[in-house]
Amino acid sequence: MKTAEIAQRYLDYFEKKGHTIVPSASLVTDDPALLFTVAGMVPFIPYLSGDVPAPYARAADVQKCIRTNDIEEVGKTPRHGTFFQMLGNWSFGDYFKEGAISFAWELLTSPESEGGLGFDPKDLWVTVYEEDDEARQLWLKHSTLPDERIQRLGKDTNYWSTGLPGPAGPCSEIFFDRGPAYGIDGGPATDDDRYVEIWNLVFMQYEIADVRSKYDFTIVGELPNKNIDTGMGLERVAFIKQGVDNMYETDQVRPVLDKAVELSGKTYGANHEDDVRFRVIADHVRSSLMLLSDGVTPSNDGRGYILRRLMRRAIRSMRLLGVDGPSFAELFAASRDAMKEAYPIVETDYARLSQYALAEEATFLRTLAAGSELLDESVEQAKKAGEGKLSGAQAFLLHDTYGFPIDLTLEIVEEAGLSVDRGAFDSLMQEQRERAKADARSRKGQLADTSVYRDFRAQGETVFTGYTELETGSRVLGLLVGGVSVDRASQGQIAEVILAETALYAESGGQVADKGVIVGPGYELEVLDVQKPVPGLVSHTVEVTTGEVAVGEAATTVVDAANRRAAQQAHSATHLVHAALRDTLGKSATQAGSLNRAGYLRFDFSWGQALSPETRTEIEEIANNAVRDNLEVTTRIMSLDEAKAAGAMALFGEKYGETVRMVDIGGPWSRELCAGTHVSSSAEVGLINLIGESSVGASNRRVEALVGQDAFRELAAERAIVSQLTTSLKTPRDQLAARVAELAASLKAAEKRIAQFEARALADRLPQLVGAAAAAGPFQIVAESLGSAGSADDVRTLALQVRDRLGADAAAIVALGAVVGDRPVVVVATNDAARAAGAKAGVLAKAAASALGGGGGGRDDVAQGGGTDAAALPVALRAVRDAVSGL
Repeated sequence: MKTAEIAQRYLDYFEKKGHTIVPSASLVTDDPALLFTVAGMVPFIPYLSGDVPAPYARAADVQKCIRTNDIEEVGKTPRHGTFFQMLGNWSFGDYFKEGAISFAWELLTSPESEGGLGFDPKDLWVTVYEEDDEARQLWLKHSTLPDERIQRLGKDTNYWSTGLPGPAGPCSEIFFDRGPAYGIDGGPATDDDRYVEIWNLVFMQYEIADVRSKYDFTIVGELPNKNIDTGMGLERVAFIKQGVDNMYETDQVRPVLDKAVELSGKTYGANHEDDVRFRVIADHVRSSLMLLSDGVTPSNDGRGYILRRLMRRAIRSMRLLGVDGPSFAELFAASRDAMKEAYPIVETDYARLSQYALAEEATFLRTLAAGSELLDESVEQAKKAGEGKLSGAQAFLLHDTYGFPIDLTLEIVEEAGLSVDRGAFDSLMQEQRERAKADARSRKGQLADTSVYRDFRAQGETVFTGYTELETGSRVLGLLVGGVSVDRASQGQIAEVILAETALYAESGGQVADKGVIVGPGYELEVLDVQKPVPGLVSHTVEVTTGEVAVGEAATTVVDAANRRAAQQAHSATHLVHAALRDTLGKSATQAGSLNRAGYLRFDFSWGQALSPETRTEIEEIANNAVRDNLEVTTRIMSLDEAKAAGAMALFGEKYGETVRMVDIGGPWSRELCAGTHVSSSAEVGLINLIGESSVGASNRRVEALVGQDAFRELAAERAIVSQLTTSLKTPRDQLAARVAELAASLKAAEKRIAQFEARALADRLPQLVGAAAAAGPFQIVAESLGSAGSADDVRTLALQVRDRLGADAAAIVALGAVVGDRPVVVVATNDAARAAGAKAGVLAKAAASALGGGGGGRDDVAQGGGTDAAALPVALRAVRDAVSGL
């Protein structure tokens, strides 16, 4: 049974049971505590917690998920995958334990000919929470399971929570017994791989707080509605139904594994370590493809870092299998073909997705080449020093700074007859993990408890009137001060105000929040921010500037009209720039983020190289021509499917409901799904002035522009500068660029001549410096200040010349200080005899740098230090003499 068929049978079954079929949410979640959708329940959290009323009583879905916390287990067990699909059925205050248990048993054990999954009851086991007698009795009632195959387990396995305040409850898990060939008897309680968990039924009935750990918390009461949250692992069911040993050999994953086998020339099943690598490649390539399809691109932080790590682990595994060259073109194509039936976007958008994958592969292959050079140098130094191992710090530097995998470091070092101080490396890695965990805990601790908005949201969605009105009368539904609901707020206090209606735009879709005031009988509130803390609810952060506001009072939102008008200009200009980019660069230049505020726009888009000045000019011209043509701006409300059929661009990372707002500028030329505010015709934008273009990652670029009056002021300022230059340089405007270039070339030539004179002056001091050598124990030391110097390289060159003049017989140490620009620098050089006597240039340079208020170091033969305190140069040189005297 194919994976897609299993998913369809699941959805068909629950649709017949009265469930609404909900499409998968994006892998990119808007939950601030998470980078990705890590579980099937993530998109439903607002409904499960009661913060937002569920739009349906029953639902079922197939949810895409990414989880990388156990990435090291990928390929080693039959069930660990970074990308996986969760089949879920949900009840929001409708059926509870009995319904969930009876549905699960019926679907699992009904014959395939009747639409079921056809599991033999004798192969199934069930676990329940040790105190949940009700669930145990319901399993006995609705299944044919004998008593001994319903096991009671503790909170660590059969009690569900997110580890954060919110919903929680006992759960019941269903396991498939793979048979004696796979492990010991005893059921799931043995925690043996023989028993594969295929379905988890969570009976979400409690709200928890004061969370001390995932299993240590306080139950503060029952949820407003008892909910059901179930999750069936699609890949796990697939490998069982397809009769293979693990998820990597299922129909959606195996084609990538087979392609890796073909490219490597090796045999799957012949070597355990190679098999793990094949499975890692199959999993990581599929996960990378799916992340790319949801708009994630490789970068050095956040979601992009996870994607980059997955890709690089796949490349590393291919290298360890003997494939040193590019392989992603073949591997990603294999994954595309395996996944396109379930997710057509991986085929329709493949040109764009593969562009990112191939660029990342090329970048990392170059990184591996550079890292190999650095590693070879480190190995050579270790051999010369007679050391048998590479330091853990050096291995960590290669891993952390250069992205060089530890596995490759171990491989290369072992080939050279050395080892790596793995203990020190692991210790540094653990420190890094602890820092990351501390950051994550800090991030979680800063999150607001959205349950405070539940009662307000239960009264309905906040009505936004700002598309047509700049003032709207309403009433105060609620007030929050310091996150706590209060009856009133007084002058000087900062509060959140919840209204039934508002004309003020809440920040979303890249457009910043409106400015304005809220007024009522005897009070005025300055609006500091407008946000949507939970879907459908608008919260106004305000300062009470006059009087006192109370719950239930009348309130009128008043939008700052000038600021709104400028923000609308910027948002519409963003759409024009997006359309111009696609006209110029092609359809693969898709939006990756934006910011619109009064007079300014920032637009990120997928593109792998800098734009030429000519391309920037063309984009700016197309956008301004659209302004000149006074194109009509229209908005329509329609279903998401209708909008997509009309060609509207649905932007990655945005969550859309069943009904969406489509904004056209000039008809289909610019057609996007957008909830922001816009001008009524393109001429109202006024003017678009592109002021910058830069990189925001390996595969994304950013353009910035000023809009309207701000664009005009910028151009006027540039005109004034040009006028001043033409007057000062007595040069016509059309010859100004050439004249400035001529002056810059003359200046550069003059600076070069000055540097030559300074270098010659330093060289003339060579005899004097050699003559200044003084004995310090077994050493001959020169420690002198040169005054000003043209560059640190000049000081280094002179120090080496002085050292060489002192000869090889004496243990010579040279420390020269100078001021380069306005910063002090000290260069220390030692000869072989001095080093043999214990003098190391790097140590001495650090001593000097410490006195200068900076840092330094380098090799034992020559090193450099610097700082910020040029007046301390004499002290720094004295520090070198003192350090030498102590040797």
